[in-house]
Amino acid sequence: MDKTYTAIDLFCGAGGLTEGLRQAGFHVLAGNDFDEAAGRTFEATHREAKFLPGPVQDISAGALLKAAGLRKGELDCLVGGPPCQAFSVYNHQRGMHDERSQLFREYLRLVEGLNPRWVVMENVTGITSAGDGEAVQAILRGFKQLGYHVEHKVLRAEDYGVPQERRRVVFIGNREGIPIVWPEKTHGEGLKPFTTIRDAIGDLPALKNGEDKGIQPYACETAGEYQEMLRGGSNAVLNHSAPRLAPINIERMKHIPAGGSWRDVPYDLLPAGMKKARRCDHTKRYGRMTWDGLSCTVLTKCDLHWGAYIHPEQDRVITVREAARIQSFPDWFKFEGSRTEQYVQVGNAVPPLLGRRIGHCIQAAEEFVYATPIAAAE
Repeated sequence: MDKTYTAIDLFCGAGGLTEGLRQAGFHVLAGNDFDEAAGRTFEATHREAKFLPGPVQDISAGALLKAAGLRKGELDCLVGGPPCQAFSVYNHQRGMHDERSQLFREYLRLVEGLNPRWVVMENVTGITSAGDGEAVQAILRGFKQLGYHVEHKVLRAEDYGVPQERRRVVFIGNREGIPIVWPEKTHGEGLKPFTTIRDAIGDLPALKNGEDKGIQPYACETAGEYQEMLRGGSNAVLNHSAPRLAPINIERMKHIPAGGSWRDVPYDLLPAGMKKARRCDHTKRYGRMTWDGLSCTVLTKCDLHWGAYIHPEQDRVITVREAARIQSFPDWFKFEGSRTEQYVQVGNAVPPLLGRRIGHCIQAAEEFVYATPIAAAE
């Protein structure tokens, strides 16, 4: 089955899922997001797609169809990840009362208006417990009412070559009765080794706290398949500057070995609020990465107060480019906006490598139905 798949990406952000689908051979025709900086990144990195700015509530199915040059029912796949803050475990007031938790209904509204053959939706695992699972049931119920059979599953990004502990709930479905195919693990026990921090960022230039050298050459030749894949012919490093941390944080980091955390910081140097913490609390806070391990989940702030974002050797937090490498973004992918906005774009994204696997699964499901070789699937 020789087919070019079309897609539209809602809540597209900088375009992590779009990039993954592009790598899988999809033609993403349009994207929407309310984040202006993310929109500039999306437009610059996916010139074949039309970006529609603004809140999804203001976007009509007709506008998306016009942008994509399609009629209702012709779109192959509608993808998107409604903002997840309402369901995140980091939000202690999370639940269905948060207005952001209702944005999946906007996705369903556009499914009805576009009538795509396939649907893909992703979110944080907290969605399964928020409101005692009410959100998941509402999503499945909504898809069923629109004529879609949808399944959901928790996928671990590290199982597919992403050097990061990242869990996401993914919903995949279609309106044609085609059985759902889920990506088989490629990394882990009995498979390829997990991609490590060294694999991800070991070739990037060293920086001091607060240092910004602009566009830089690589520190060394590629070492391994992952670096080779993400360089993709690039000859320079973009978005690689170190945030300036306060002197007290530099002093704290000097006491933290690879794999260590706030527990290694002398008591008198700890922030006041952490002096009362139990040793089992805040397990990742002020954490330093290890070269041979995985990263913790990349969030919208790679802040040492939030997790293990200290470089394995250098006394600084990881840069936007290092976070992007850990998310599996290619090096030519330039993030626009302020550095704070760039971190948000990277942390909110679906890792492109995971998006690529999802795209291949849709192709594989159709190829199986039409009894042709599954050449595109990995």
